[in-house]
Amino acid sequence: MRNDGASRSFIGRGKSGCRTFDRQLGNDQRLEACLAIDMVVAWRLFHMTKLGQEIPDAPCMVFFEEAERKAVCIYHTKNPEPPETPPTLREAIRMTAKMGGFLGRKGDGEPGTEVLWKGLKDLEKIAEFWEILERMRLAGSTSPVLKRRRYG
Repeated sequence: MRNDGASRSFIGRGKSGCRTFDRQLGNDQRLEACLAIDMVVAWRLFHMTKLGQEIPDAPCMVFFEEAERKAVCIYHTKNPEPPETPPTLREAIRMTAKMGGFLGRKGDGEPGTEVLWKGLKDLEKIAEFWEILERMRLAGSTSPVLKRRRYG
């Protein structure tokens, strides 16, 4: 049996988050390929939202990879060391949504598709950078930040 509300929600996430219909792709084959990728992204947003509603107190590791978890915590807290214990799924979702523009005020409710989509796009880049820095740290490299030269 199908849940029509869930189907509409899933399609809405694809339409609003991925902006599929705003693209000018030229032909059917390009549109088909684009839709296939967008459906995966929309499914991930839908899955994250449902997990956040059904098991908000679970560790965020049920959805987020380790690098994503550490990156979102470091970005949100501005502390270079991630916490030992992972945040809950609800906390990680809200931190990700804040990266996408969610304000998280008292009456705001839970984050929507747009801010989650934007937050996940940013989180992907930040997590990739975190992995690079972590590999450098483990290899014993010095700081990637060049020392400032003083002139005069």
